[in-house]
Amino acid sequence: MQGLQQKFGFVPNVAATMAESPVLLNAFVGCFVNFQGSGFNDMEKQTLLLTNAVTMQSPWTIAFHSTMALQAGVSQGDVRAIREGKPPKDAHLAALRELTKALIETKGRVSEAEIEKFLLVGYSKTCVLEVVAGLAISTMAATVGNLARTPIEETLQMNA
Repeated sequence: MQGLQQKFGFVPNVAATMAESPVLLNAFVGCFVNFQGSGFNDMEKQTLLLTNAVTMQSPWTIAFHSTMALQAGVSQGDVRAIREGKPPKDAHLAALRELTKALIETKGRVSEAEIEKFLLVGYSKTCVLEVVAGLAISTMAATVGNLARTPIEETLQMNA
């Protein structure tokens, strides 16, 4: 929890809810820490996480990752597009969103053509697998957010 406090300046409500289960909290924090070392920059991480939040229709994670995406430098227009289920204008982020969404919708059964499109914009094969790590983190947060109807912090309300 201290690492989350240091990273975000507060302990996110969804993490506080997870604290009821040390098993879940430790899994979440462990995945989060490892994902920080992925090949994605902060804009890419937030694009991936916001895409999953929108797909899972989780109000808390949508507000959280919208806020974090804007802080990471994702444009307001691209955040809006992702929230509306549309691709961002940034081609690199659009390819990441497309693969992320495809992995969710097909339960991992994406075509070689979808992977090739992702690789063609400059991502590596390692990044394909790192999308899965990002999905694990976001799925835990979105599921807990929906299950517990986690309240959205005041600092995130502008993106609720």
